Amino acid sequence: MKVSLSWLRAYTPIKMDPAELAEALTQVGLAVDAVIDRYRYLDTVMVGRIVSLEAHPAADKLTVCRVDTGRGVVPVVCGAPNVKAGMLAPVALPGTLLPSGATLEVGVIRGQRSEAMLCSAADLALGTDAGGIMRLKAGAVVGTPLNTALALSDPVLEIDLTPNRADCLSILGVAREAAAIQKTRLRYPAIGIPETDERVHRIAAVTIEAPNHCPRYAARALENVAVKPSPFWLQDRLLSVGSRPINNIVDVTNFVMLECGQPLHAFDLDRLAGNRIIVRTAAAGEAFVTLDGKDRTLDAEMLMICDGEKPVAVAGVMGGLNSEIEAGTTRVLIESACFNPVSVRKTSKKLGLSTDASRRFERGVDPQGTVAAATRAAALMAEVAAGAVVAGVIDQHPRPWSASPIRLSVSRTQRLLGIPVSKKKITRLLTAIDFAVENAPERDVLTVTPPSFRVDVSRPEDLVEEVARRSGFDTIPTTYPAVPAGERHQAPRLALRQRIKTVLTGFGFTEVITYSFVHGLAAERLRLPADDPRRRTVAVLNPLTEDQAVMRSSLIPGLLETMRFNLAQQVRSLKIFEAGKVFIPSDAELPQEPEIIAGLWTGARAALSWHGKEMPCDFYDIQGAVEGLLGALKLEGARFTRMPAQECLYTQPGHSARILAEDRPIGIVGELHPQVRDAFELKQTAFVFELDADSLQALVSETKYRLRIPRFPALVRDITLILDQDREACEVLDAAVDMRLDLLESAHLFDVFSGEPIPAGQKSLSFRLTYRSPEKTLGDEDIHDQHQSLTERLMAAFHATLPG
Repeated sequence: MKVSLSWLRAYTPIKMDPAELAEALTQVGLAVDAVIDRYRYLDTVMVGRIVSLEAHPAADKLTVCRVDTGRGVVPVVCGAPNVKAGMLAPVALPGTLLPSGATLEVGVIRGQRSEAMLCSAADLALGTDAGGIMRLKAGAVVGTPLNTALALSDPVLEIDLTPNRADCLSILGVAREAAAIQKTRLRYPAIGIPETDERVHRIAAVTIEAPNHCPRYAARALENVAVKPSPFWLQDRLLSVGSRPINNIVDVTNFVMLECGQPLHAFDLDRLAGNRIIVRTAAAGEAFVTLDGKDRTLDAEMLMICDGEKPVAVAGVMGGLNSEIEAGTTRVLIESACFNPVSVRKTSKKLGLSTDASRRFERGVDPQGTVAAATRAAALMAEVAAGAVVAGVIDQHPRPWSASPIRLSVSRTQRLLGIPVSKKKITRLLTAIDFAVENAPERDVLTVTPPSFRVDVSRPEDLVEEVARRSGFDTIPTTYPAVPAGERHQAPRLALRQRIKTVLTGFGFTEVITYSFVHGLAAERLRLPADDPRRRTVAVLNPLTEDQAVMRSSLIPGLLETMRFNLAQQVRSLKIFEAGKVFIPSDAELPQEPEIIAGLWTGARAALSWHGKEMPCDFYDIQGAVEGLLGALKLEGARFTRMPAQECLYTQPGHSARILAEDRPIGIVGELHPQVRDAFELKQTAFVFELDADSLQALVSETKYRLRIPRFPALVRDITLILDQDREACEVLDAAVDMRLDLLESAHLFDVFSGEPIPAGQKSLSFRLTYRSPEKTLGDEDIHDQHQSLTERLMAAFHATLPG
C-alpha cells in the first residue's frame, strides 16, 4: 500500500517528519518498508539554458538547440514551438525514467544527434500542458536538479499491511492511525451535491438473487457526463501512489477506492439491457470477456453482475468490455457493493485474476460505507465530468449489518499484556480509532463496539491486541515466565524424533523442512500403483499453486524437489533428511497422519581433497547410514532383506532392501528408480530411505546399556562359501546367528566374488567370524568344534561348498 504525505495531509495535519512517521506507524502494526520521494525521478532532470537554436535541416517543425545542462553544452532536437535562446527549461539527461515509463537515451532524430530532452509539464507529470516546453523562472541555477530548484518533495510511504488490516488499504485508514498517534483530528471529506428532479429508481433497478454472496449493493446514477482526461489534481493524486490515470470517470472510482477503501465500478447505463442490475451466480461454462480483453469461462460458484440479458462484470474482481465507459458515454451507474470475501477469493483464484478491488474485497470492506462511497464518487464525477447527479440512492440490503458489542475485562487485559492499564486509558486508546466504549454494569468490564470498518475485530482478544498496539509494543517490558522447579520429561515421540535428528546430523545429513502440500501428480511420479493407500490424497480446496494441490502422502517428493533445486544451483552433493507427517485418507472424518523419517543422499561420498579422490556414494553408503541410525537407537534384531522387483516402486530393483525388525516392516532403502528420476527431472541418481517413526517408537528400547570392556582377546576365523548366485549374504549371517553358539561374538561379510574360477551361476561369499570367551583366553582347540560345526551346518543349509 502506497501513501503519499501530500494526500495524507488532506485528512489530518502531519507534524512528524517522514522517517518519524514511518517509525511510529511501524510501532502500531503498520510496517513501513520504505519512504521514497515520489519526485526522485527528477534527480536527473536539470535546469538547462538554451544557448542557441537553429532550424532542423531535414524537418520543418523541428529545431536543433544547444543546451547548457550545467555539465556541458549538448545538442537537443526539439519540436516545441515556444523554445527561445536564453530560455530556462527542464532538460532530462540520458538514463532518466520519465513518468510515461520511457527511459531516455541518446538518439539521432532525422540525422541530427540529440543527447537530452527539453520537457513540457506533461512530460514530467507536473501539469497537463503538453503544447510547449515548461518555462522556468529567472534565477534558477543552471545544472541544479529540477526537484531542488522547484522545492518539489512528496515522500511516499510503502506500507506492508498484514491481511487483517483491511481498513488501512485506504488513505483515510492510514490517516486515522496517524491522527491517533499524533492526537490530531481526522477530517473526513465533505460530501454535498445538488441532485436533479429525476429519481434514480425510475431509470435503474437492482435485484440481488444471491444474498449470501452479496449482502449489500448500492448504486447512484449521473446524466450528461463528458468523458475526458481528468484534471491535473486528480491525475496527480493517482500518480502519487502508482495508479495510472485513464479517464475522469474511471479515475474517480479509483480515487474513491484509494481514499476510503471501497472498490467501485462505473457502468455505461445506456449499455445495460433493461437499465437494470441483477446480482446472481454464473451458469456453469458461461463465457465472459473481462476488461483486459481475455475470454473467461465461469462456473456455478462465481458471482456475476448482470443486466437484463447478460453478465457485465465479475463481482468484486473486474468489469466487462460490454459495459465499460467509452468516450461517448453520457449516463453512468456507479456500483458500490459489499461482496462475500470468500466468494471473491475463490473467484479470483479460479480465474487467476487479482486486482486492487479483489484484494480489498477478499479482506473485507466496510458494510456501512457503500452508500457514502457511491455518493462521494457521484460528487466528484459531477465536478470533473460536468455531470448531473440523479436524485436518490438504490440500496439493496438483504443482509443488514448490525454492530456486535464485545465485553472486555480490564483485569484480563492487564494479565494478558503484563502491564497495568486502567479503564480510562483503554477508553482513550480505543475511542481515538473510532471504537465506541461504554461502562458495563460490572466494575471491571467495558462494553466496546468496533466500528463497521474494523471487520477483523470480533472478540475480546482482538481488543486486547488493539490496546497493546495503541499503547506501543515497545512499552511492554520484557519479563521472564515463572518456571516451576522439578524434573520434566519430554514426550517419548518428541524424544525419539530428537534422537533421530541428532544421529543423522552427526552422520553429516542436513535437516530440511518441505511443504506439506505437493503436486497432484506426485504419487504418479513415484510409480505408486492404483491400490496403494498413498495414491489416494487429500485435496487442498484453495491451493496456492498447482504444485501444492494435495497434502503429501510421502516425504520423498519433497526431498526430490529439494534435490532438483540444489542441482539447479550447481550443488551436486547432498545429504538431507526430513521428519514429518504424511496424510493418508481414511474412512474417518480426518485423514491418518503417520510420522515418517526420510532421507536422501546423492553425489559424492566424500569431497575431493589432497589425500583422496572424490568417490560417488552408493547403496551401501545409505544402507550403512540407516544401520548406524538403528544401532544408535538400540533397535535390536533389525535386518535388511532384498525387495522383489514387483515391490520396488520408486526404488531400483536389485538395489533396494526392505528393513525389518522383529519380522515387521519398518522402512525401505534403495537407489532411486530411473523412471522416478526422470519424472522429477533429476540429472543424477540418488539413494533414499524411509522409516516409519510410529513403528520405531514401539520397538526402540529406552534401556541404557553399560558394556564391559572385554577382558580377554578374541580369535578370528574367516570362512568362504561357494553358493548359488541368488542366495543373499544376510541369509547366511542370520543362519549363523540363529545357531546361538556361546563363543561366537559376531559375524560379518567382507568379500563377494563371482566369475572364473567360480562356476557359472554361483558366487563366493567370505565372512569373518569373531569368537571370544568372557572367562579365559581362547585357543584353537577351544573353538575348533564350534567353528567346524558352524561350517558344516551352513554348507548343508545352503548347498554350499568350500573353495579348492
